[in-house]
Amino acid sequence: MTTKVYIPRDSSALSMGAEKVAIAIALEAKTRGLNIEIIRNGSRGLYWLETMVEVATEQGRVAYGPVKVSDVASLFDADFLSANVENTKPHALSLGLTEEIDWLKKQQRLTFARVGITDPISLTDYIAHDGYKGLKNALQLSAADIVKTVTDSGLRGRGGAAFPTGIKWKTVLGCEAEQKYIVCNADEGDSGTFSDRMIMENDPFVLIEGMTIAGIAVGATQGYIYLRSEYPHALVALNAAIAAATAAGYLGDDLLASGKAFHLEVRRAAGAYVCGEETSLLESLEGKRGVVRFKPPLPAIEGLFGKPTVVNNVISLATVPIILDKGAQYYADYGMGRSRGTLPIQLAGNLKHGGLVELAFGITLRELLYDFGGGSATGKPIRAVQVGGPLGAFLPESQFDTPLDYEEFTKIWAVLGHGGIVAFDDTVDMAKMARYAFEFCAIESCGKCTPCRIGSTRGVEVIDKIIAGKDTVKNIKLVRDLSDTMLNGSLCALGGMTPYPVLSAMNHFPEDFGIAKA
Repeated sequence: MTTKVYIPRDSSALSMGAEKVAIAIALEAKTRGLNIEIIRNGSRGLYWLETMVEVATEQGRVAYGPVKVSDVASLFDADFLSANVENTKPHALSLGLTEEIDWLKKQQRLTFARVGITDPISLTDYIAHDGYKGLKNALQLSAADIVKTVTDSGLRGRGGAAFPTGIKWKTVLGCEAEQKYIVCNADEGDSGTFSDRMIMENDPFVLIEGMTIAGIAVGATQGYIYLRSEYPHALVALNAAIAAATAAGYLGDDLLASGKAFHLEVRRAAGAYVCGEETSLLESLEGKRGVVRFKPPLPAIEGLFGKPTVVNNVISLATVPIILDKGAQYYADYGMGRSRGTLPIQLAGNLKHGGLVELAFGITLRELLYDFGGGSATGKPIRAVQVGGPLGAFLPESQFDTPLDYEEFTKIWAVLGHGGIVAFDDTVDMAKMARYAFEFCAIESCGKCTPCRIGSTRGVEVIDKIIAGKDTVKNIKLVRDLSDTMLNGSLCALGGMTPYPVLSAMNHFPEDFGIAKA
């Protein structure tokens, strides 16, 4: 009898020694004359438990973690391959049935339904777990009906802008052109974010399927995945999946004998944060320097090579298949207000349990930080969290009960962005964090507009004076004036959103800037 053993191939798991653990388990099994089949699945997103090894049993998969090479012999000594969840003396690393782990059980995984379960580059495995049902349904619908389904689901852009996906698609569908494009923005550059990487490494077919459905919906026959250059494992997984999908007729000139065509390529990004902005991305994709374009015209009307183009984030596109499979109402039934569906939330920073949590909109920051994150890793009070990447606002403990909802965050002058949450304990110096925001903008600015290019540099200089205690009141007023110029005068969100972390730090933590707290 051959026992299936699942060991993740996700780059985060690899950084925790997953490859060495896989080799050690294979060698130990061979030495003991045991038959095993090692399947390299994706990480479940419980990164504090990596490397997490799962063993297939009649009752379901049983998990062990975090497993190190030094633990392998003792796992075999404890007969972990014959894992029994009723074992009265389980191995110290036994976590029980994977699906019963509380951290996973409390989630609502729609976009990430297969992540950690399937072999990421096995098309057979993908199809066996409801893959390509959405595409097959889409091929039976008119383009307008596909767009209506996505619109009715309430799906909004998961890259940060939260623009309704269906409206963007409807604009491209309505354009007359001999060529249209689907571009996936996979240049995931925000600090504390990794959901795009997890999809591309751990379930690449769902992104491919989503882009194919988008192509059929708007009449585009060519797609490009603009992939962050620092994601080599995602590059390998995507190219392998594209090759498999093409060979099986899920990509190419005649999709599943439907007479419709869609081709897909991966292009490496330029390594610049600003290329995550959609127009800068398009410039880079065309082989030019990545600088922001003036708008209008919108990319939906004149995008890649001047043609109508859908530019969507990885998570937006990867969510489309389940909407076309289960229906618009199924997806819209999750969430609150105008924020429908689920959001893959990435917990990072000073937390005991960092990782990926997918839940319907409406959960509060406090629940995420403590029920899932386990509180700070240091045991100290969590003083601030930054939501939405390096350009997101810093939120104090008094705002931790804010539900994750685009409109609710707008009310407190904050953004959800890409769903990244970075926590800081009470040792953080918020003046230094504000300085970092300006410095980050200065380094990453494309230089096209003066407010961003010059404003960020001047911002660093003025914050330095505040930290040094020089003319504090005067310089704080100067930072506020400078922030107003950047907010209202920058061409794109890089300069336009840099004031969010700066001003929120000043407003909520004035004592760190030498100002008496009101």
